[in-house]
Amino acid sequence: MVLLRRVIGDALRARRQGQHRTLREVSTAANVSLGYLSEIERGQKEASSELLAAICEALGARLSELLGEVSGTLSLAEGMDGVLVPVDAESARAQKAKAADGDVSVSVRREPLKATLHATRKPQRDVVYAA
Repeated sequence: MVLLRRVIGDALRARRQGQHRTLREVSTAANVSLGYLSEIERGQKEASSELLAAICEALGARLSELLGEVSGTLSLAEGMDGVLVPVDAESARAQKAKAADGDVSVSVRREPLKATLHATRKPQRDVVYAA
């Protein structure tokens, strides 16, 4: 089963690394401990909406953008058999699934007790929003 906190963590890490910023830089800007931000990025901790907003602000992103990315990744995962629902242990060991949709690719590696979802996105061009 894919955990929402892992997908959120992957999206945050991808944004941070895309900006060539360290955990320390972003944790300082978001006023969160480096260790806690690391746990969020690794999908080990659930971040509150307030904390997600602070991290997004530190990354120069809108929370809605991050959640939109996460939603797209989960939407792709829902279309893949057994990703968001349990599968029997034998087929879970043997199965590796991949899906692609435009500029997003998703690969899933299943083991008996967990599934790891890895999503990659092509870099986006800078978007300017009119006020």
